[in-house]
Amino acid sequence: MTFQRARSEEQRELRRRTILDTAAAMLDEMPVADVSLNELSRRVGLAKSNVLRYFESREAVLLELLDDRLGTWLTDLDAELAGGVEAGASPGTRATQLADVLSDSLATRPVLCDLFGAQGGVLEHNVSVDVVVRHKRASLAHLETLEELLRRHVPELGDQAQRFGLLTLVTAGAVSSYVPPPPSVLAAFEQDPTLAVLHLETREALRVALTAGLLGFLPRG
Repeated sequence: MTFQRARSEEQRELRRRTILDTAAAMLDEMPVADVSLNELSRRVGLAKSNVLRYFESREAVLLELLDDRLGTWLTDLDAELAGGVEAGASPGTRATQLADVLSDSLATRPVLCDLFGAQGGVLEHNVSVDVVVRHKRASLAHLETLEELLRRHVPELGDQAQRFGLLTLVTAGAVSSYVPPPPSVLAAFEQDPTLAVLHLETREALRVALTAGLLGFLPRG
């Protein structure tokens, strides 16, 4: 696929969307670490220099995708929480149910978790201050949305809701860096079953961590 030079603002926006959609399709096939600017350019049908007219780096593309996917997830999460948390239950029960919904929801979105995992150590490097500011503002807006959802279902969290929301995203990213393990690690687990305790499963690892965190944030008494 080849493109002519985009001349109008509408054409430029369409070109940006095509680059983002192509990167998103690549993430369905490979981890964040394997997405290269060269391959992205080839699939879009543009020279790398032309892709850089729209995004200043590979990392800038992936940061925008992270913002997009986070927003979509929060919309879906709203409905998932409404169906998964009992309004009349005790604070502890609602907290446990909330952790279960968050864990299930994130576990079914490995690409989002992978992007979270790469955010601080990779994606926020090789980008300008302007890109970081735009990304952080979007992140803060999404975090405020997550905070509102948490407060709605477990109002006892109070001012700790935002902190727990942020830790939820960080935890999802941390777990994603271990899942799935590479073939050599899987072979080691098979060779020595005593090592299996180190084998993380995304949903269960998130459930344990988020349940402990939520219950810890609830006020005592």
